[in-house]
Amino acid sequence: MSIEAVNPATGETIRQYEEYTSEEVKGIIEQAHEDFLSWRRTSFAERAKLMKSVAQILRDDKEEYATLMALEMGKPIAAGRSEVEKCAWVCDYYADLAETFLKPEEISTDASKSFVMFQPLGVVLAVMPWNFPFWQLFRFAAPALMAGNAGVLKHASNVPGCALAIEQVFQKAGFPENIFRTLLVGSRQVEAIIENPLVRAVTLTGSIAAGKAVARKAGEVIKKTVLELGGSDPYLILEDADIVTTVTTCVTSRLINAGQSCIAAKRFVVVESQRRQFEELFVEQMRSQIMGDPMDENTTVGPQARHDLRDDLHRQVQESIEKGAKCLLGGEVPDGKGAYYPPTVLTEVKKGIPAYEEELFGPVAAIIPVRDEEEAIRVANDTVFGLGAAVFTEDVERGERIAATELEAGCCFVNTSVRSDPRLPFGGVKESGYGRELSNYGIKEFVNIKTVFVK
Repeated sequence: MSIEAVNPATGETIRQYEEYTSEEVKGIIEQAHEDFLSWRRTSFAERAKLMKSVAQILRDDKEEYATLMALEMGKPIAAGRSEVEKCAWVCDYYADLAETFLKPEEISTDASKSFVMFQPLGVVLAVMPWNFPFWQLFRFAAPALMAGNAGVLKHASNVPGCALAIEQVFQKAGFPENIFRTLLVGSRQVEAIIENPLVRAVTLTGSIAAGKAVARKAGEVIKKTVLELGGSDPYLILEDADIVTTVTTCVTSRLINAGQSCIAAKRFVVVESQRRQFEELFVEQMRSQIMGDPMDENTTVGPQARHDLRDDLHRQVQESIEKGAKCLLGGEVPDGKGAYYPPTVLTEVKKGIPAYEEELFGPVAAIIPVRDEEEAIRVANDTVFGLGAAVFTEDVERGERIAATELEAGCCFVNTSVRSDPRLPFGGVKESGYGRELSNYGIKEFVNIKTVFVK
């Protein structure tokens, strides 16, 4: 079997890679475990030095990695550079703070001494998606390796070049050769990898279906999992929102990575008094975007990552229109090569149609009119997803109250777009998954929180 990288902007094959055999995978995992046995005993200072080197390599070779992302999954080159910079940031962050986060904690009990240790688990499998092929991986790898774990990566099959490049970054930085390895395998090998007794935990970013499959298998063999799954983030636009700045923020968020982001704004829950102006400005700004070659510096919307993903998105749009949504912009597959889909705006979106119920993983906005704040909150929470949410209002205290106490999501923002930040925990609730990445919470997901009690 082979794994094929295809340029979504042209449909041309970039390169084919031979899939690793089950024996090759088994050998790599054994080598990773062997390196882990010594790596876990290294000092935080030694790990930090190497992780700082990773950050520097990322910055030095930023153009190479951004180009690779543009070719393999269509990310505009400027966005690719920003992604690599963010990866360097998370490496520096954990290099600086991992020791502090994992410092033993003394607890007063009836013992002469009692404390909690944070020790690495071993080899952790990362099953990662194509939409942020560097960031998704580094936000796992930086804390996991700084905690003393080893990592093996099963990346999305359409970004094999990115997967191998990331492996090379760690080796070039001087990490033990097998402390982070890429497994060029298809999805059918994942269950066997999870079953391998040397794999101690699994993290997955991907679809609900993929998350359920991984959680089911990991549960069978009693292994820790962290799941970051889909999202259909609601943005609540209340009657007192500054509509001009709100629309700009909403459009920018909706079009992150050509709309292919779990935390991109997807459902715009607009109070009726703001609706007309919101729709007019929103359509105007969506229409002004430049869709084109991801290697062009002026491009703001690249292609969808694969043709099948583009076609499925178009099906959701057409079904939504057939069931009552009104299309204000876009909604048609353009002529020519490439997996392109234009910025699209749907309004009159109601319960029971795809644009309301499903995640739209592309540059399609769903506007849902509501009467007031109470209905806006109800609609925002009326979803199986719970990754991110945002609320826009001139009354900051009101926005904070809604974000803190009313919205059912793991990441809630006021008057700005939802985003991930190394300093803050990231993850969802409901069918958006469980566990947290980033911050001091994320680094503790894959450690043994060990009690030591001395009488």
